[in-house]
Amino acid sequence: MKYRVEWNYKLKGNEKVQFTSDWVSAELAIQTGEELEKSGKATELYFYDEKGTSWILKEMIKLLSEVEEDPHEITVYFDGGFQKETNQAGLGAVIYFKQGKKKYRIRANERIDEMDTNNEAEYAAFYYALNILEEIGVHHLGCEFKGDSQVVLKQLEGEWPCYEDALNSWLDRIEEKIKALGLTPKYSPISRKENKEADKLATQALEGKEIFAKTQIL
Repeated sequence: MKYRVEWNYKLKGNEKVQFTSDWVSAELAIQTGEELEKSGKATELYFYDEKGTSWILKEMIKLLSEVEEDPHEITVYFDGGFQKETNQAGLGAVIYFKQGKKKYRIRANERIDEMDTNNEAEYAAFYYALNILEEIGVHHLGCEFKGDSQVVLKQLEGEWPCYEDALNSWLDRIEEKIKALGLTPKYSPISRKENKEADKLATQALEGKEIFAKTQIL
């Protein structure tokens, strides 16, 4: 989850100018707030998350201490591979997150049957990634989802219509899961080259190589 800081800066003559920061991490938002308070020039200092919820500095510090041991700052890469001859799909997901002061990466894949198209495989991969987020305890956070399927991401955003019943069924399942987890998603289309980790995992799944690995990033 990203946060922005809003405050009024006191000028001579009791004039005030309002300032708003960029979206930053909770740690940087709190550091900014503490330094503004020390300056003695800031009033009406508030913190806002991406859902519009607001906190004062003391509440923000308490919030961070409560959630810092849970997974946060989530970035998800997903990709789906499809074999027309077998109607099988390989699902790949790479999830980066922080837990406490440490950074982690999860690499996982799965092979499933009864797929009809590559787009359906991409949707299945997205849903597979959501299930992993649920398993590791991600909830009520902002999450960025990155993939090389513009169709899937634009349809999830609501920018592109979806006319296929099978894909609409996946859309409904994904939206229900996102709502149940309380996630605030950000959808970021990327190139196939930028998505090579998830692509490789999807290919390995089709080859029968199952992978689930969590590693700390040093």
